[in-house]
Amino acid sequence: MTAVPLDLDPSAVTSLADKAYVAIRDRLIMLSISPGDPIDDDGLAQDLGVGRTPVREALKRLEVDRLVVSYPRRGTFATGMDISDLAHISDIRAQLEPLAARRAADRASRTGPGELDQLAKSIEHLDVAQLDRTELMRWDLAVHRAIYRAAGNPHLEDVLIRYDNLATRIFCLFLDRLPRVDEHVGEHVDLLRAIAAGEADRADDLAREHVLGFERAIRAVI
Repeated sequence: MTAVPLDLDPSAVTSLADKAYVAIRDRLIMLSISPGDPIDDDGLAQDLGVGRTPVREALKRLEVDRLVVSYPRRGTFATGMDISDLAHISDIRAQLEPLAARRAADRASRTGPGELDQLAKSIEHLDVAQLDRTELMRWDLAVHRAIYRAAGNPHLEDVLIRYDNLATRIFCLFLDRLPRVDEHVGEHVDLLRAIAAGEADRADDLAREHVLGFERAIRAVI
């Protein structure tokens, strides 16, 4: 089964700067550009088939996202990762992910199950052992993006996307050392179905445990 794309579909990419932003962000999240690596503006522009200006505009946005950092006279680099980042990111996500899940469940109770129920069915039939890292991470991102959209609050969605991107970088860094990735993926099914069924309290609890369980799993292999 082919993985779904990241959160911005082609229809949302309206400019060359958007194209560069999505493509470079993808590489940073999936660690194709490793933490601490220098960013080659010219190389990226050539690789993506765009000019340097769209790449520079994209990098400014990515710096706001905390995925790159710029230093005077030194250049731009992929943001490094420190274990303290995990606690800070989890602290925010443990508050906001349950809020998004609750809001999405409240809306589903009025509008019906829709997209989230279909996504749960797709994930339930995934053979996690056969997925490569990038495909697995795309499914993970797709689940969270779908929940954020379903919450119906664009400001909450923007904040959660930023921190989920940072969490996914950590996930990718330790993925090969995590013993029960299938359980993590399975948690998505229960969460999506709780939201689709309009079970706000259960969705809130599952979303919080999903975030905290992720932090515990990472710390167990550090």
